[in-house]
Amino acid sequence: MSYSIPLSPAPVIPRPTPPACDKLLTADLVRLCQQGVRRNPAAFAELMRRHQSHVDHLLYKLAPDWSDRADLSQEVWLRVFRHVHRLQEPEKFRGWVSRIVTNLFYDELRKRKRMGTPISLNAPRQTQGGDEIDWELPSTAPGPTEHLSSQEFYEQLHRAIASLPPDFRQTIVLREIEGLAYEEIAEITGVSLGTVKSRIARARAKLQAQLQPYLHGS
Repeated sequence: MSYSIPLSPAPVIPRPTPPACDKLLTADLVRLCQQGVRRNPAAFAELMRRHQSHVDHLLYKLAPDWSDRADLSQEVWLRVFRHVHRLQEPEKFRGWVSRIVTNLFYDELRKRKRMGTPISLNAPRQTQGGDEIDWELPSTAPGPTEHLSSQEFYEQLHRAIASLPPDFRQTIVLREIEGLAYEEIAEITGVSLGTVKSRIARARAKLQAQLQPYLHGS
């Protein structure tokens, strides 16, 4: 007579529930988006939610009068979606997105016939000693202490910015609008620290030379 010993079912080990995307660091979200062929939709949506205002702010600073900034914003995220797998340092996602935004802007700028499209950038000012330049955003409303119509200065400033080489403009925007450190700009633009400093110095000198009559009211 044979007896069979009943076997207990194998214990079911519950899989750990992945943390919600809104609880993850940006770098971890990027890594999720880099896994597999398809991007993680929840992680990518969270990246967009966190950084959409940054993209919109930078586009506004670059092209305040362009009516298609929303379209440019969508193109930024399309480029992010296509190339996020190439980002080797997820911790630098924000700077990488800034580079995509500025590169897209200059791509669009080259396509447009009107090179005088307004670019919002802080106007350079020189101290008494001439050693430093203080950047102040020109007001749209003329004040009693201004030496000229703000509109006239605004137009001259944009002409001066438009005349800068694209590399100089990109570097100035990242430094004066984004407030990035020289080292961060070097990482974003892919050039040496010395080149970054040189571009900024030369861009400021060019702007100062062109705006000299307006800066000193002569």
